[in-house]
Amino acid sequence: MPQLDIRHTRFEAVRLRLEAFDPGAGWRLALYEFLLFGFKQGWACLFGGLLLALLLGTHLFYPDSAPLHRYDFLTLAAIAIQAGMLAFRLETWREARVILIFHVVGTVMELFKTQAGSWTYPEASVLHIGAVPLFSGFMYAAVGSYIARVWRIFDFRFTGYPPAWITWLLAAAIYINFFTHHYTIDIRWGLFAATAVIFWRTRVHFRNWRAHRWMPLLVGFGLVALFIWFAENIATFANAWNYPGQEKEWQMVSLAKYGSWYLLMLISFVLVTLVQPVKEPDQPF
Repeated sequence: MPQLDIRHTRFEAVRLRLEAFDPGAGWRLALYEFLLFGFKQGWACLFGGLLLALLLGTHLFYPDSAPLHRYDFLTLAAIAIQAGMLAFRLETWREARVILIFHVVGTVMELFKTQAGSWTYPEASVLHIGAVPLFSGFMYAAVGSYIARVWRIFDFRFTGYPPAWITWLLAAAIYINFFTHHYTIDIRWGLFAATAVIFWRTRVHFRNWRAHRWMPLLVGFGLVALFIWFAENIATFANAWNYPGQEKEWQMVSLAKYGSWYLLMLISFVLVTLVQPVKEPDQPF
């Protein structure tokens, strides 16, 4: 089995020990791979999972009489989580840099979308820019953190990956359309079609135990977007923000938002290529 550099995060040493274990064959191997896959996925979404738990926990238990607004507490807690992940080498500094880009990209979109009435933040806060509390940037950062970490943890490799300049043009078009569709024609269906054409042949190869397996990258985008949509339902239930129609009583987030997250997944994926190189299966570790 290839030896990996275990210096940059604590998880790498744990991963090597788990992958060195031999559970045997048959159902024992299948069960072990299933549990290992779940453990790795849970570890990859550690930041997002902790943030989601904070959103729900503070909604249920945060005292109304607290001297610190709940949104401000969430901002400070998210900063503490990010600092802790870096201090304990659970995340690399290279990953942290791209996550900072997610903060900027997400906050700019938040400022525009809240002004346009796409959603609102119903609670008070001191730490905010305009109508946007600062913890909102960490929600976008959680998506970036997950993609960067899952890429490293599962040692992603690709076949049929399109030229980088095409992916950047597509990501830019998607991002611009999130703004311009308020004033002109919405081209999201064209963007869905372009995404399908560009990534139709692309396979992502991931190493769970010792061998690489693969799936169509478009399927991977869809699965991650689906789980983000589930998380968004939990977050809106926790009054992290409200979509129109949720102000008086919570209701499930529209499935149309699933499509938005699918497109945002592509933007997120392309941004992560800044720190995670796109490798083919036969390239060295």
